[in-house]
Amino acid sequence: MINKLLLIFCFGLVSCSNTPEQLRAAGPVFGTTYSIIYDSSQNFETAFDSLFFEVNRSMSTYIPTSDISKVNINKSVSIDHHFESVFKTSKEIYSATQGKFDPTIGAVVNAWDFGPEGKIEALDSLKINELMLSVGMDKITLNNGVILKPKASRLDFNAIAKGYGVDVIGRYLESKNIQNYLIEIGGEIRAKGINTVKNTSWKVGVQHPDLSGDIPYVNTLSLQDESMATSGTYRKFKLDAEGNRYTHIIDTKTGYPIRSGILSVSVVSPNCMVADAYATALQAMTLDKIRMFLKIHPELKVFIVFVNDANELQTEVFNGFPEN
Repeated sequence: MINKLLLIFCFGLVSCSNTPEQLRAAGPVFGTTYSIIYDSSQNFETAFDSLFFEVNRSMSTYIPTSDISKVNINKSVSIDHHFESVFKTSKEIYSATQGKFDPTIGAVVNAWDFGPEGKIEALDSLKINELMLSVGMDKITLNNGVILKPKASRLDFNAIAKGYGVDVIGRYLESKNIQNYLIEIGGEIRAKGINTVKNTSWKVGVQHPDLSGDIPYVNTLSLQDESMATSGTYRKFKLDAEGNRYTHIIDTKTGYPIRSGILSVSVVSPNCMVADAYATALQAMTLDKIRMFLKIHPELKVFIVFVNDANELQTEVFNGFPEN
């Protein structure tokens, strides 16, 4: 009888220890921060760190020994599956957007001091035109795990890698049969299932472009089994010696930072990597071009914030972007 009671007691302990609870992980990654909420009886923070390390080792332009850094200085390297996946998706979106999304803009990004190598002093039109000769994703090919490119070309996946990192963590959690999670890396988000603590769908927000105001979000929405990425010009910009403001979004046709009244573009898609890339591409378009593009891409749910001709904040929704 005592042995039977001990067996029942031990079984109860095992059952309790295997009961999923809502766990949280957070910290720095990819030059920004991450936050992961997930239901599990097991802590996966060590696995998250390993996956982040893999992605950084593959595609971080800030790490001299990464695969992308070696590719950019024309060293021979066999790329991994992370690099290949992002490269192929980049090619597809480059084609779909007629070059508005172009990771070969890396050298120009550096020249304007938005990259790891530092700006070019006394940057002028002649230097920009010279750098633009190496721009064009159509000039880069992948053959048996090896990137072939012009020597001067530089790849920069920063406009897609955060979204890809979100997807990597999401796929890992799903491989562990995690049914409910919310992943956020630098504002790029992927949600699955529900928030079991509140018994509601996951609630997320689009940051208000007026960072000095009292309103934190210009839009809030529910996400379930979808991803959202946002590209904005209101946070990441620089001022030149004359006080002129220029953004980190570089026009892939001219080599100059875009000048636009569009403050942010949010894209909802099943895949965060795709949402991330399209948010950047749309940010580089005019409002009319965005409207035309989204008519032929109904799979992209989009929310934009812009300043109209009267200098008033305005928003526009496309293709059923979810709103609360």
